[in-house]
Amino acid sequence: MLTRIDHIGIACRNLDETVEFYRATYGFEVFHTEVNEEQGVREAMLKINETSDGGASYLQLLEPTREDSTVGKWLAKNGEGVHHIAFGTADVDGDAAAVRDKGVRVLYDQPRIGSMGSRITFLHPKDCHGVLTELVTSAPAEQTEH
Repeated sequence: MLTRIDHIGIACRNLDETVEFYRATYGFEVFHTEVNEEQGVREAMLKINETSDGGASYLQLLEPTREDSTVGKWLAKNGEGVHHIAFGTADVDGDAAAVRDKGVRVLYDQPRIGSMGSRITFLHPKDCHGVLTELVTSAPAEQTEH
């Protein structure tokens, strides 16, 4: 089942300024950046630590690239802050099915491609005590370089 906190997603209005805050305040450095056109976000992954399962834990900073994106709509309604929490799993397909069987709505019929080539799906926040929850299977290590 779930092995770790993969990342915490934080919505922000200005990615560069937010990255600088986390660098200057906590010493976190950018591990990876990308633009996800499908999700309408520009993102930076700040690596926090390695984990015992060979993965890592990150802060994922998300700046919408368009107002009609999920993050753009969320930011307009809620302002900057924690957007979601993501749990790492070796089997996003199997764990999503298991959670679905327990009555939790899984937002994607099939996992999609997420940050750094990972496979992801989301769980409905109304079924998770108000928390948008992501399940993540990391890409093999050779695919996760900057």
